[in-house]
Amino acid sequence: MNTDFSTAKVRNKFSPLKLLIWGYIIWSLVPVIIAVAYSFNDGRSRSVWQGFSLRWWFTDPHASLWHNDAMRNAIANSLILSFSTMLIVTPLGITLAIGAQRIRGRSKIVVQGLTSAPLITPEIVVGAALLITFTRLFTMIPLGYTAQLLGNVTFSLSSVVIIVRARLISIGSSFEEAARDLGATSVQALRFVLMPMLWPSVMASLVVVFATVIDDFVITSFLSSGVGSETVPLRIYSSVRGGATPALNALATLLVITSFTVLIIGLFGLSTWRKQHGERGGLRAALADVTQMEN
Repeated sequence: MNTDFSTAKVRNKFSPLKLLIWGYIIWSLVPVIIAVAYSFNDGRSRSVWQGFSLRWWFTDPHASLWHNDAMRNAIANSLILSFSTMLIVTPLGITLAIGAQRIRGRSKIVVQGLTSAPLITPEIVVGAALLITFTRLFTMIPLGYTAQLLGNVTFSLSSVVIIVRARLISIGSSFEEAARDLGATSVQALRFVLMPMLWPSVMASLVVVFATVIDDFVITSFLSSGVGSETVPLRIYSSVRGGATPALNALATLLVITSFTVLIIGLFGLSTWRKQHGERGGLRAALADVTQMEN
């Protein structure tokens, strides 16, 4: 009894680690909250609150986000690039993860290292290397959307491979082997047994890739051809350098809302799948799937 009481007392005791964690959370969120709040400010000031308004979103015909062609174009480019990368990378990453997991011997380590290389390589190095590749070697690929798509596919592929491979390790090979023992072919075991069990990692991959690409700056800027291929991060950067307006806060807020919306949809999708298939964990386990980046 005394032991339980002392344990609870220790748990409730002030912890420097908790203070550090909450300090980091507050430090990270306060600038975002301020930017979001001032996107609804009636005046141009970004330091003095002058009343709630949607002026910088819709109502101002000269300075609002809705009436700014460059910002609308950046939003469209970001969404197209994010969804395109997500739809290409996810099935490709699943295929590579399954293939890499089934390789035996020393070559397995080599393959896993190569598939993980872009993730551990500094993004600026990847961006510069891709720029040289497209301007010196593969000159038939013009800078712009196509180059940006290929660049983001290259950089994001490792994330999908690692997430799916982690799921494959947790599943093991016993289910596929049991299916083949019962008469299923290798293709049938893959399609009807393994793929449904990979669904959590597929959802996690979709969320991670979308969130990574939609706010990517380095690779996208290296491979941009100008205003026509400008995404939201590039638009924000160029606007800040040229004199920011409150409409820029609205654009940043829209980027935050989009990322969080995709994350929430993915989390609830994972949580629903887990409940339907009898797996424990709910939203907490779903969040672990999304953030799973290790073996």
